[in-house]
Amino acid sequence: MPVTTTESRLEFVFPAVHPDARLFITVHRTLRVPDDDTSYGLPPGLGSFQLTDAGQVRSRAGDWSPGDVLLPMWQAEAAWFSFSAPSDYPFLVRMSVGGVNAVTGDDFTDEVDFTGEDYFEVPTQPWLDGFRVDETTVRQFVAMPLGKGYTAAEQLTGVDDAAVRIQVTPLKGETWARRRAARQALQQTVADCGETMAPMAAPDGAMPEPGSAMGMGAGGSITQSVAVPIEPKENWAIGAQSHATLRIINSMQWQTLTGTPPHHAPPTITEYQRHGYPWFEWYDDSLARQGSSKFADLDTVKQVGDKHGEQPLPDNPSFPPPTPHIVGG
Repeated sequence: MPVTTTESRLEFVFPAVHPDARLFITVHRTLRVPDDDTSYGLPPGLGSFQLTDAGQVRSRAGDWSPGDVLLPMWQAEAAWFSFSAPSDYPFLVRMSVGGVNAVTGDDFTDEVDFTGEDYFEVPTQPWLDGFRVDETTVRQFVAMPLGKGYTAAEQLTGVDDAAVRIQVTPLKGETWARRRAARQALQQTVADCGETMAPMAAPDGAMPEPGSAMGMGAGGSITQSVAVPIEPKENWAIGAQSHATLRIINSMQWQTLTGTPPHHAPPTITEYQRHGYPWFEWYDDSLARQGSSKFADLDTVKQVGDKHGEQPLPDNPSFPPPTPHIVGG
């Protein structure tokens, strides 16, 4: 079934699999964490990016497919992705950023690599702020122009397809129905006994639910883990996969394409500090997958700029990170 796009999010719905199989993905605006030797907590969202179907501006744009989604970002602006399933329905999610897998750094393919675990699961993974480097850190997603090696894909493969592709696979409906029925039966038993239900593992071995075209470069380091998959391969409805393609375009050219001005101004670290926005820390890393990825050896956007004698990240000074707000778990 086609993905529905609103101004604020992507909506994946799989009614043929199960009525509960609904996943919402939002691309959030944020400020860059400093590109230095410190790993920072998660910066907060500053609202969501405006999303627009490419078909609405096709007469003024390039060779995008009508089903593509335009994501306007300012150069050197950062983004993070959140994943929400209203009923905690499980999904397998894979992300291609510029043609490379955001979790492993390998070339992105259409088929899921269950052995290499080139994916993550929702709701176990509620968000992703950057390219996975190792078991404790990611490098922040930062929009950068193509052609000078700023983007992660250009450094790893020499090319960048200027797209973020998100592939979504729902859990099989019958697996979810059994799991939900067992949970409801347990809740009823506890209610009949007049006791408080304690958290328990779910059936089937699952855990409890907890300016042109641009690409994504590797920005500052953020403390974040990518959880180890917990669902067996046979639980996924592979035949029901759906995907969305986001095309990153420079906000300065947004008006040329759409006839409307950019819906937000480029943020700055100075603004961030002036408003006193908190940093957030997701402390539940009990399922963090181990080892490093190909992104561990990437040059950051700042390092690439230094090689070119450019300053692509203005107004991004280092500063002591404030006390984080602890969330999760």
